[in-house]
Amino acid sequence: MICDKNKYVFILLYAAWSIFFSKAYAAPLNEENPVIKLNGPWKFKTGDSIQWSAPDFDDSEWETVDLTAPVGAHDGDVGLTGYVTGWAGRGYPAYSGYAWYRMKVSLDGIKGNVLALLGPPAVDEAYQLFMDGKLIGEAGDFSGSMPVAYSIQPRMFILSPEMRAQKEINIAFRVWMSSSALGQSSESGGIHIAPELGERNKIELRYRHQWGQTIKGYIVDVIEPVLFILLALIIFILYPPARQHKWLIIALVLLALVRGNQAFYYWLQIETSHGIDVVTTVILMPLVLGSWLLAWREWYKLNQMNWIFPVVMILVLLYMGSQLLSLPWLSDSASAFQAASKWIRLFFVLLLLFMICQGLRNRHENGRGWLTLVAAVLVSVGLFAQELSALHIQGIWFPYGVGVSRTQYAYSVFIVVLFILLFSGRKQNTLTS
Repeated sequence: MICDKNKYVFILLYAAWSIFFSKAYAAPLNEENPVIKLNGPWKFKTGDSIQWSAPDFDDSEWETVDLTAPVGAHDGDVGLTGYVTGWAGRGYPAYSGYAWYRMKVSLDGIKGNVLALLGPPAVDEAYQLFMDGKLIGEAGDFSGSMPVAYSIQPRMFILSPEMRAQKEINIAFRVWMSSSALGQSSESGGIHIAPELGERNKIELRYRHQWGQTIKGYIVDVIEPVLFILLALIIFILYPPARQHKWLIIALVLLALVRGNQAFYYWLQIETSHGIDVVTTVILMPLVLGSWLLAWREWYKLNQMNWIFPVVMILVLLYMGSQLLSLPWLSDSASAFQAASKWIRLFFVLLLLFMICQGLRNRHENGRGWLTLVAAVLVSVGLFAQELSALHIQGIWFPYGVGVSRTQYAYSVFIVVLFILLFSGRKQNTLTS
């Protein structure tokens, strides 16, 4: 059975708690009772047959895989340790679909009456866990003809008393990755962090530690949207009539939705992997780019340039269409439309630069012009993150072992700068002097 009772309550409580405490589960991880890190050797094979879950199945001809991670290795997102490359980096660069991992594990050296297995917290993209041929649990939905993937979360599975009484058990993971995940990384595919087996209380400590990393990695994506909404409310309340600044309000609200959806996806298994593609990639991001361009047009008083609005609308619609058709699970010509999306984004960048240059040339803000420029640059760092990454600019850092992205840093500073701009503008009784 899966130990996720009251999981959502735990997530919400931990999210609030982790703001004030950052080392909750660091100390208890060194315990006397053994916890086995199931690094291998695993037997591995691409393809699929439910018979491969049987404990007496002969896997002697299968490939051997070791999941032992280099010292200090961690995932590139929230900082989960023990990360290794997937099957794309192990000789299967073009493979998507099902694959199996099998291992026989001796229980003789493990203390405790109740044992638990800590599932792998980093897997592309969904998995089922079998023990001695019995389905114990899954991450994802395998009820249909095609598995439905959600975010991979830490999971803990309890061994039955009958399994605990055995000298050894056979563990099998049936993993599935869609073709849409294949091109996301040269290291994608399968299990990236080895599962662990041990006494239930010790495994639960590790389970909570992994959840702590996951929550702390996205807590900024909850705080920043709240502040974006607060900024929008400040503009609405302090600078009537609100219609004069409607695009800045809309841009802040849409950006809050994009950032908040990150945590929503990774913390709660409500939105599917395809769902977040549609909501964020196809719908929200084009709207965010368009609204921010119109917000800066509004800020710099470029309303006399009537051509900007229709051009932005055309770019938004084109970008939505290209993003939709660039989804590998929806279109056979995804690569061509992915290239088209890059060109459309470049037009967004050029139009933004044009408006900023026009605004700086036409307006004198008594020192606030350069602060406005800083705000525009900071928000653009987040909006055009993939272009900066293409220039090999570092995109994430891991202070205190927790991943903090370049975008999170940029938006944090942007919030402060925009607060200063708004209140200094209020002091002059105008949004922009």
